[in-house]
Amino acid sequence: MNQPVAPTVITEAAWKAVGVGRKHESAELHVLGQATYTDDIPELHGTLHGALGLSSKAHARITAMDLAPVRSAPGVVAVYTAADIVGTNDCGPIIHDDPIWAVEEVMYVGQPMFMVVADTHDNARRAARRALVTYEELPAIFTPQEAKAAGAYVLPPMQLKRGDYQAAFEKAPHVVKGQLFVGGQEQFYLEGQIAYAIPKEDDALLVQCSTQHPSEMQHVVAHAIGVHSHKVQVECRRMGGGFGGKESQSALWAASAGIAASKLRRPVKLRADRDDDMLVTGKRHCFYYEYEVGYDGDGKILAARVDMTLRAGFSADLSGPVATRAVCHFDNAYYLSDVDIRAGCGKTNTQSNTAFRGFGGPQGAIAIEYIIDEIARNLGRDALDIRRLNFYGKTERNVTPYGQEIVDNVIEALTAELEQSSDYRARRQAVEAFNAASPVLKKGLALTPLKFGIAFNVTHLNQAGALVHVYVDGSVLVNHGGTEMGQGINTKVLQVVAHELGLDMSQLRIMATDTSKVANTSATAASTGADLNGKAAQDAARQIRERLAAYAVKLYGDEDGQPVRFFDNHVHVNGHKVAFPELVQKAYLARVQLWSDGFYATPGLHWDPKTMSGHPFSYYAYGAAVSEVVVDTLTGEWKLLRADALYDAGRSLNPAIDIGQVEGAFIQGMGWLTTEQLWWNPAGKLMTHAPSTYKIPGISDCPEDFRVKLFDNSNVEDSIHRSKAVGEPPLLLPFSVFFAIRDAISSVGGHKVNPPLHAPATSEEILRAISAVEMAA
Repeated sequence: MNQPVAPTVITEAAWKAVGVGRKHESAELHVLGQATYTDDIPELHGTLHGALGLSSKAHARITAMDLAPVRSAPGVVAVYTAADIVGTNDCGPIIHDDPIWAVEEVMYVGQPMFMVVADTHDNARRAARRALVTYEELPAIFTPQEAKAAGAYVLPPMQLKRGDYQAAFEKAPHVVKGQLFVGGQEQFYLEGQIAYAIPKEDDALLVQCSTQHPSEMQHVVAHAIGVHSHKVQVECRRMGGGFGGKESQSALWAASAGIAASKLRRPVKLRADRDDDMLVTGKRHCFYYEYEVGYDGDGKILAARVDMTLRAGFSADLSGPVATRAVCHFDNAYYLSDVDIRAGCGKTNTQSNTAFRGFGGPQGAIAIEYIIDEIARNLGRDALDIRRLNFYGKTERNVTPYGQEIVDNVIEALTAELEQSSDYRARRQAVEAFNAASPVLKKGLALTPLKFGIAFNVTHLNQAGALVHVYVDGSVLVNHGGTEMGQGINTKVLQVVAHELGLDMSQLRIMATDTSKVANTSATAASTGADLNGKAAQDAARQIRERLAAYAVKLYGDEDGQPVRFFDNHVHVNGHKVAFPELVQKAYLARVQLWSDGFYATPGLHWDPKTMSGHPFSYYAYGAAVSEVVVDTLTGEWKLLRADALYDAGRSLNPAIDIGQVEGAFIQGMGWLTTEQLWWNPAGKLMTHAPSTYKIPGISDCPEDFRVKLFDNSNVEDSIHRSKAVGEPPLLLPFSVFFAIRDAISSVGGHKVNPPLHAPATSEEILRAISAVEMAA
């Protein structure tokens, strides 16, 4: 029976739970070591442990696989191959071209071929290495350049055109052409891939899994063991990092554990060793670019063409959406009138690359920044001036190549504020003076902007659900479809619900993400976690609040004509101040519904993949950063001296968390562009598969002077409390580090030569670029 609705308000002047810095909801548990991750869940009696047998060849037919030595190894209970899968041998998220375990043919070094189940983790790992496999090797492709030359793609190449690029290019007085290579990146989450599958009655299965996409894991496991989705429950309380690496790639581990547990009717845990994790799983896509751009004497871009080839790996995975986002972010903050933007997902005999923070956006945007950097140097101008000249306008030059009108543009104002607060012009002069007097050490300075679209490329994924319970004692339990990977989504959702009900955060608790509580969820990805799930939770809490308000009016009347107000743990109605628990207890006795589900679907989104046009984003986040570096031209070593970042988080739900996210994204993106080099040997084996060979940034790589601020702005769209996403966009801020390094190298040749610097800008790459500048100067 529907309850009547009474008007309610939250008096923000008196009390509010959003828009203020609050600690992470699990902060104390993290510090005390009491936060439960998947591997911390107490193991049930009889738990077994799994390990995967991996291919040692990049591309080959399996001519024989003798698993007898594996089965006879100490502690082994069972060994399974693809022939033992009763359901579907597939874990591909979109196109079904990604087997759980290889059948007849292996496509990369590290591809799982079978699974061992043993009494201990160590016994399973040791046994998996005893398999005797013979191969017939086949030709292999490793780089995107090779894939492009061979016409090898996992998906048909895509193209976005606007205007008449060729005609505009031929009329342009100046032209710049070139190639660029930007490497991939390992997610390097602290907690590796892990799944713990527990059989339940009636052939059901509970899967505790470190995943960004519980619903996808539910589907994959159900298909693999041949049951309907309602028999598979997936739960994730928190992850020790994800960064996109646990969006689709966790499916292999969940499915493997689920298959073994279903067959043995015993709990099975599959936890990846760090080396195996890095060998098996996909990373950020590396990109190879060929570009040509026409521009006028002032530096305004008149025509732009770019051909991007991604290293997709052996299967499609999420390469299609990643390429689409790269195409849609090539413009970054700049109006491009006549463009021809192409992207091809090159098929290579390497790990199937996947989502990574930014999801193709950073790879698309860095190309136009590289081009503008070259234009500026060719014209002898400061790159900031060329950037500003090409910015999107407010009312003109404000439609993207894919046809979306930009209605929230603040990039000019934001950049101007950062230019002034960072003392950019004075520091530019100081850098030039330093370089003139320093023959070996050279400084560089760069300011780069960002514009990043917020929403999933695929429209139907922009939805979320939530479930809110108010118990008789006035305490509140919250469930939603997002997953916590350290980014603070649970904290923000709790803040939203607390705000709606006028309660302190201590009155609320959040539960693990659970497919049996909120069904058909989207991945926590595309920077939409707080946007979608915050709105869904707000919807659920508001329904409860309105029911309580209607009941309060029934009890106390509304003669004062004021709406019912919820704040400071009380309900204020008709001159009465009633404690929230007191009203809840009375409402329960009166049979008022004290729980509610909530739902949200982002409005106004549409996309036509055939024409590459539409309105794919709800809004844009903006930002800019200034970085100053010093480079040792004899060794290629460098150091980031100072970084200033200004980011548009709208009306931030939690400034403390958002500033932390900007800082983390900056350092992670800096690692991608400078130190984190993925290297495969000539046989196709990833050799950088451990902390000893793969260099992520350390504390010593962080600048001593690191200034991060949030731009004062309000989202023009009706996002949750007019906030903006802060997950992925800030990863573009450290473009400024890369171009500051390029600026320092350029000074070696008096800024007359464009350094051929590729990413990551390792010391070796920097020395190569310096040598090229010296030879050309």
